[in-house]
Amino acid sequence: MSEYILEMNHISKEFTGVKALTDVSFKVGKGEIHCLIGENGAGKSTLMKVLSGVYPHGTYSGDIVYEGNVQQFGKISDSVAAGIAIIYQELALFPDLTVYENIFAGNEVKRGGLIDWNQTIVQAKQMLQKVKLNVNPETLIKDLGVGKQQLVEIAKALSKHVKLLILDEPTAALNEDDSENLLELLRELKKQGITCIMISHKLKEVISIADKATVLRDGRAICTLDASKGEISENVIIRNMVGREIEDIYPKRTNQSFGDKLLELSRWTAYDYELGRHVIKDVDFHVRKGEIVGIAGLMGSGRTELAQSIFGNPKSYKLKGDLFVDGMPVSFAHTSDAIKAGIAYVTEDRKGDGLFLSQDIKSNVTAANLRGIATGGIINDNEEVKVANEYKSSLYVKAPSVEQTVGNLSGGNQQKVSLGKWLFVGPKLLILDEPTRGIDVGAKFEIYTIMNKLISEGMSIIMISSELPEVLGMSDRVYVMAEGAIKGELRIEEATQEKIMQLATQ
Repeated sequence: MSEYILEMNHISKEFTGVKALTDVSFKVGKGEIHCLIGENGAGKSTLMKVLSGVYPHGTYSGDIVYEGNVQQFGKISDSVAAGIAIIYQELALFPDLTVYENIFAGNEVKRGGLIDWNQTIVQAKQMLQKVKLNVNPETLIKDLGVGKQQLVEIAKALSKHVKLLILDEPTAALNEDDSENLLELLRELKKQGITCIMISHKLKEVISIADKATVLRDGRAICTLDASKGEISENVIIRNMVGREIEDIYPKRTNQSFGDKLLELSRWTAYDYELGRHVIKDVDFHVRKGEIVGIAGLMGSGRTELAQSIFGNPKSYKLKGDLFVDGMPVSFAHTSDAIKAGIAYVTEDRKGDGLFLSQDIKSNVTAANLRGIATGGIINDNEEVKVANEYKSSLYVKAPSVEQTVGNLSGGNQQKVSLGKWLFVGPKLLILDEPTRGIDVGAKFEIYTIMNKLISEGMSIIMISSELPEVLGMSDRVYVMAEGAIKGELRIEEATQEKIMQLATQ
């Protein structure tokens, strides 16, 4: 009997003339944790969708050999029946249903043709114990945090007697504690004989958990690295992912010089009527011209709330304090006022708030500044294409054309389109909220390079990031937030991860 639970042999997949996968082969051993890594657009998710039946047999070439037999999955339910479960970054749960209803949705516990709700709750408790989630199974999904929802997804998979569990960026939206809990659970499931394939951009996670790691690049399998042979290291992974050495993932700027204060906050306070409390408390803050200011802090520290309060207050907070732009006091009644004053905000949630996923690149790039492509009040289609192509080129967006639907782009390319959308309004100050969340190391390097270019052209940037190496690698100064307040300001020369965490946990 084969030592491999899965062999994918010579898989090729094409979309309207674009090769997504070319002759990809890789093997996964029984009971191992196998990481699948590569840049955005490398083909990782596409390969897993082929495996799970999202792309059915006949739409790709090559063979899937699972538990020693060639499989021809025609739909997702076929792979589920074989013991394969895939959990996507966007969780497939019903927020208004209970935990137990979600765990057994589509796989109901029945007796005499009717759903046995008492037994459903009993079995749900057993599944929750397996994933070490201590919640009442009658809790509504919408009342759980993202980390707990992720565990419910895994409990749902276990209820279907999963043998091969696939996780697509499972920790992308989790904090450090929830991420570590999830990784520990995967180690526990491994002891129980469950095989796991994990797609991740977080190289430290890959290094800590992977038995083997297969690298994809441009739709091709480049290599499989074996932890037992000491082959899985950050340098080796990066070199194989991007096809070159990246000496310093945070490109250095030259001729750094800062001008006068572009934006300043004094005694800035924001009260959230929905929460019934202050989310920003007496913040003093400034950004100089030509400067990147990092904002660090734990989730819930008020970083995003601060950004939104500056950008025209879309959440309708009750604001107090003074806001100055170029030394002049200003008050923004709407986000359009902030845009007119030269402020742009690239949201952390590019899929939910930042982009129109069903529309093409050109429509997204011009969405925040339609006047910029209008003639006599009518949109000039030729000008729209011209502008979109300029940003596609300058931001290195990888797509066949500006007619490409944004929802079909990789995460890194979606982020570049979101960036292009706000650059087209011509801002003086760009607020970047988690600018590299969910994108690979190569795309991160490109985003950082773009940031440096914008700074060299006289723009200022506020960068909110949960990744401390990113904050330290790209910022000129760092503010640390906790509980809605600024707990400290650090010059980059004195900033360390330890100092930031000390301030963030005050």
